[in-house]
Amino acid sequence: MTQKHTTPDGLVIVDKPSGFTSHDVVAKMRGIARTRRVGHAGTLDPMATGVLVLGVEKATKLLGHLALTEKEYLGTVRLGQTTLTDDAEGETTGSTDASKVTRDGIDAGIALLSGDIMQVPSKVSAIKIDGVRSYKRAREGEEFEIPARPVTVSSFSVHDVREAVAADGTPVLDLVVSVVCSSGTYIRALARDLGAGLGVGGHLTALRRTRVGPYKLDSARTLEQLQQELTVMPIAEAAGAAFPRWDIDARRARLLANGVRLDMPDVYAGAGSVAVFTPEGRLLALVAEHKGKAKSLAVFG
Repeated sequence: MTQKHTTPDGLVIVDKPSGFTSHDVVAKMRGIARTRRVGHAGTLDPMATGVLVLGVEKATKLLGHLALTEKEYLGTVRLGQTTLTDDAEGETTGSTDASKVTRDGIDAGIALLSGDIMQVPSKVSAIKIDGVRSYKRAREGEEFEIPARPVTVSSFSVHDVREAVAADGTPVLDLVVSVVCSSGTYIRALARDLGAGLGVGGHLTALRRTRVGPYKLDSARTLEQLQQELTVMPIAEAAGAAFPRWDIDARRARLLANGVRLDMPDVYAGAGSVAVFTPEGRLLALVAEHKGKAKSLAVFG
């Protein structure tokens, strides 16, 4: 009698290769994990590499909540050229000599793009405008505006400034930068806006995501490595790392599992999503405080 294959519930932290969409990675993982129940938290552009968090089986319920956490990136911004997509994937739409841009000017431009800011996403992003993806409208040559959205850039640092010459002979500056930001922040929009503010234009030439919430590159695996050995972070460990932990007794666990809204300790007020664990250490639910009670966001049984 053949043993039935079972895929464990949990997260898979992938080091996404360049040239793959997030959906490509999900499709690959469905084959590796031998299950249709795979999803991802927070899209990465095809050009970008680095941390992409996938959920397998029951852990797909965590993904919408994980997508809201802070992200960290390492990238290269080219000052002196604009592109259709605000990154190296798109055709060049303008070139300006950037050799006179000073470090003080760069620092001042970055200061304006730090903290709580309003950002207009790239027109070739996945943002929906009246139910249609922005990139689809852009490809069809439509004229449209994307409203600015509030984002938080906690840290925007320049580690190196390199003089270079673009393929068309324009003197450009390549900035090696790191960014820590809220969910929904577009790094290529930061590159575009930094260049625009300096009067020379800019775009993103490389991007690597080094962290999503508590999940870092050191725990990520390439698709090749996962093909050899599927490394799944158990769902309880994954939730314990990402959310405040609330341990409850067996009686309250039964009540919560049956849909009863428990009184929630004051310590979790305003904490957002909270992971609830049974006495055995099993993840029971994600809840949020609502009028002093625990409102279930996802139940894992």
